[in-house]
Amino acid sequence: MVDWSGGNDRGATPKKDAIWVCAARGGEADEPVYLRNRQVAEAWITAFLENERQAGHRVLAGFDFAFGYPTGLGKALTGSDDPLAVWDWFAERVEDAPNTNNRFDLAGQINGMFPGVGPFWGNGLKRDIADLPRKGLARNGHNQPEKREAEKRTKGAFPVWQLAGAGAVGSQVIMGLPMLCRLRTRFGAAAWPFEPLTTDIALVEIWPSLIAKAVAASRPADAIKDAHQVHLLAQILSGLPDKQLQTLLDVPTNPEGWILGLGHEAMLEDAALRAIAPPPLRNDCFAMPRGAHWTPVDTALDHLRGALHPVTAVTQISVPQAAGRILAEPVVADRSHPPAPNAAVDGYGFAGPLPDGAHVLPLVDGRAAAGQPYQGTVPSGHAIRILTGALLPEGVDTVVLQEDVKVADNRIALHGPLKQGANARAAGEDMTAGQVIATAGRCLTPADIATLTAAGVGKVAVREPLRVGILSTGDELAEAGQTAAPGQIYDANRPMLNAVVNRWGHQTIDLGRAPDDRVALRNILDDAASRCDAIITSGGASAGDEDHVSALLQDTGTFALWRIAIKPGRPLALGQWRGKPVFGLPGNPVAAMVCALVFARPALSVLAGGAWQEPQAYPMPAGFTKSKKVGRREYLRARIEDGQVMIFPSEGSGRVSGLSWATGLVCLDDGARKIVPGDPVQFVPFGSFGL
Repeated sequence: MVDWSGGNDRGATPKKDAIWVCAARGGEADEPVYLRNRQVAEAWITAFLENERQAGHRVLAGFDFAFGYPTGLGKALTGSDDPLAVWDWFAERVEDAPNTNNRFDLAGQINGMFPGVGPFWGNGLKRDIADLPRKGLARNGHNQPEKREAEKRTKGAFPVWQLAGAGAVGSQVIMGLPMLCRLRTRFGAAAWPFEPLTTDIALVEIWPSLIAKAVAASRPADAIKDAHQVHLLAQILSGLPDKQLQTLLDVPTNPEGWILGLGHEAMLEDAALRAIAPPPLRNDCFAMPRGAHWTPVDTALDHLRGALHPVTAVTQISVPQAAGRILAEPVVADRSHPPAPNAAVDGYGFAGPLPDGAHVLPLVDGRAAAGQPYQGTVPSGHAIRILTGALLPEGVDTVVLQEDVKVADNRIALHGPLKQGANARAAGEDMTAGQVIATAGRCLTPADIATLTAAGVGKVAVREPLRVGILSTGDELAEAGQTAAPGQIYDANRPMLNAVVNRWGHQTIDLGRAPDDRVALRNILDDAASRCDAIITSGGASAGDEDHVSALLQDTGTFALWRIAIKPGRPLALGQWRGKPVFGLPGNPVAAMVCALVFARPALSVLAGGAWQEPQAYPMPAGFTKSKKVGRREYLRARIEDGQVMIFPSEGSGRVSGLSWATGLVCLDDGARKIVPGDPVQFVPFGSFGL
C-alpha cells in the first residue's frame, strides 16, 4: 500500500504528508517505509515488485490517488475515453525532479483546451499561471463534471481538479499517473478496474479513509497518520479470505476508475478491528482436569499460566512515554553504548601502559572534551588533556586521573605503573548495536527508559493498558459515607481492589455495586464487557442461592468453580462474559485480597502482555506458635518486628484491619506443620506482590 505525494522532497527525517509504503503478507505487515521523494519511491517500488516477481509471488499494489478522471477529460486530451491513454499522455508530458515539477503549468495548459475557466484550480506557486485560477470559485463554463462517481459516493472525498490546499489530491494524480504508466509497461501489470486481473501484479486505487474509524482507534498518539493507515490497510487486505477480496475486486469496468472496498466499508472496518485485536481466550481456558476436587494452589496457578495469553492490542509509542508500559516485542540497541572508546575520568590521555617509576610526557596543543573530539593524532610518548566522556583521540588508549598528575611547562609528570586501558571505556562495553536490551513482556521502568535512550531507541511496541472492571455484589453492601441500613456493611472490597489493580499498573474501571438480582447483574456485565478487557467481581462466587455471579457464568458454557485448597479463601468463580475473562473473588475482604494477590495478579499480568509474576519469599525466623493441619496452603497476615515474623493475633478472615497492620504474608505450604518461635517461615512482603 502506497500513500503518495505530489509535493517536493521532504528530507531525510520521516514526516507527515509524505510518501509512505507498507508491504504485508497473510495479514502480517512490515514496518512502514518513509520515502523522501517520488524518485526514491518509484525506485523502491520497482525494486520491490521485481523481487516479488522473481520469487514467484503475486502482488496487489494499492495507491491512494485517483486512477482516472471524470468522463470527458480523456476525450479532450487523447480523443478517446480510454483511461490508460490518459496515463500515457501524462507520462509523456510530466517533468519531475525532487524539488521542482511542471504540474501547475501542465494543468493550466489542459484548462486552455476547454471553454470558460477550469476545470483544474489551485495554483500553488507564487507566480501566476495562464488559465489556472487560484480559487475554485473562479471557475466557470468548462462543462466538466466536478467529481467522479467514486467521489460522489465517498463522504469527504475531494475532487481530482483541486491541486493545492488542505485535502487536495489533484497534484497526486498528475504526479502519480506517469509512475503507474511506467510500472504497467515494465511489469505488464494489470490496471484495475480497467483490465482483467490476469497478471501477477495488479495496480489498484485505494483510499485509507474507508477505514478511518479503525485508524483513529488504533493509531498511537505520536504515530504519523499516513504511515499508520497504510500499515493497517496492508495488514487487513493481505489477510482477507480470497472470497472477500474477490468481492472487493468484482466491480464493472468503467473509464473513471474505482476505489477498492468502496461499498464494502463495513467489511473493511470489521476486518480492521479484528486485525488490531488480540486473539480471544479459549472457551475452556478455565476448565480444570476432570476429577479435580480440592485443587492445590500450585496446580491452579500452573493451569492459569498455561491457559491465558495477552488480550491487549499493540501500539507504537516514543520511549519517553513508555515508562510503566509492557513491551510487546523485544527491543534491540540501535547503536552501541558507548559508541566509541572514551574517557571515564578527567585527566590526561596517552598510549599505555606505563611501567613502574617516574614519567614525563609533553602535552600536545588542544584538548578532547565530550562533544568536542580532538581532530588530530597524539604522537607516541605524548599526552593530551581529556575530559570525562570525551572520545579517545587516535594514539590514546589510556587515561590518568588529573589528581595523579603534576602539570608544568606544557608537560605532565606522573608515576607508574599504569596498565593499558586504565580509566577508559571501550566501545560497546555496555551495549552493542543489535543486542537485545529488553525482552517482550517486560514492564518498562525509569531505568529501562534510560537504557533504551542511551542505545538510540526512539520508539517501542508496547501493549495497550489492560482495562480491568471492578464490581462488588450483594444487597448487604453500602457505600462508605452513606447511612447503612440494619444488616448492611460498607463495601470495602471495591475500593481495595481498585487500589490494588491500579498499583499493578492496569487501568481500572469502577463498575459499582450490583444488587442480588440476576437481571441487573447481567446488564452490568454486558456493559462491562464492552468497556473492559477483564472483570473482577467480589461476592456471589460460590454455589448458593444468592451466588448470582456463579449462576450467570454457568449459563455461558465457560464457567469453572475452582475449589482451591487455600486459607483464607472460598471457591474462585472463573469464566468469560461475552469473551472477557471474569475472576469471581470471595466476598470476605481478607479472602478477596489474598486471592487477588495469589491468583489475579499473575493472571492479569499475562492478559496485559506481561510476564507471569512470581512473588519472592524470604526465609525469616518465626516469632509465633502455630499448629497447621495437612491439606490447605495458608496465608497469614504478618509483619517483621525485631528480626522476627509476627502474625496478626486473629486468623479470622473477617478482621479486615489485619490487612492494614500487616506488611506481608506468611506462606505455609500444604503439608502439616507445627511452628515454634525461631523456626524458619516464608515471609512474602506486600512489595513482592507489586504493592
